[in-house]
Amino acid sequence: MSITKNLNQFIDKLPEQVQLVAVSKTKPIEDVQEAYDAGQRVFGENKIQEMTQKWEALPKDIQWHMIGHVQTNKVKYMIPFVSLIHSVDRLKLLKEIEKQAATHNHVIAILLQVKIAREETKYGMPIQEATDLLSGNDLEQYPHIRLKGLMGMASFTDKPEQVAAEFELLESLYLRFRESKNLSILSMGMSGDYESAIAHGSTMIRVGSAIFGARNY
Repeated sequence: MSITKNLNQFIDKLPEQVQLVAVSKTKPIEDVQEAYDAGQRVFGENKIQEMTQKWEALPKDIQWHMIGHVQTNKVKYMIPFVSLIHSVDRLKLLKEIEKQAATHNHVIAILLQVKIAREETKYGMPIQEATDLLSGNDLEQYPHIRLKGLMGMASFTDKPEQVAAEFELLESLYLRFRESKNLSILSMGMSGDYESAIAHGSTMIRVGSAIFGARNY
């Protein structure tokens, strides 16, 4: 089945209010171009070097989202073109994005990545730390950053009730601060759990294998 057919079938199932980020990590430029030709304009990558190479080679109206863990020393390479950084999981990274955005005189849109999974390997700001940051005025220290919402990854488990509980936790945090912080994006849900995420208020899902097929690592 072609990428175009996969993409069209997937989009047809999505509620109108949910935005699709096509996760193109590890996939060749030709695959991204096929999805682009089919109408997709938002793509997610988890490595800055790979995203930069694709940005240079592909149409410039693509919106590139950084969805992977970000090393602070690599931030400067994506600032000129990245549309949204999903994975801001620590204050040190927030400060570095502000520094690099100020250098380029850009305002960068970000999501706070909150740790909702029980797995130690999953990144994310602890719930209490995220709550404290959202409760106060500390974000005003970063004039070149615009917080657009929250992102979270559920546990990789065959227990749907656990996944649902984790999504519900992030949804409650999002709803608590949506109005006071003017949040508009709740990014949660991937190929295996996007339906549960949408049921718990997700406005943006990150889907790769259901569109591009299995990855070869």
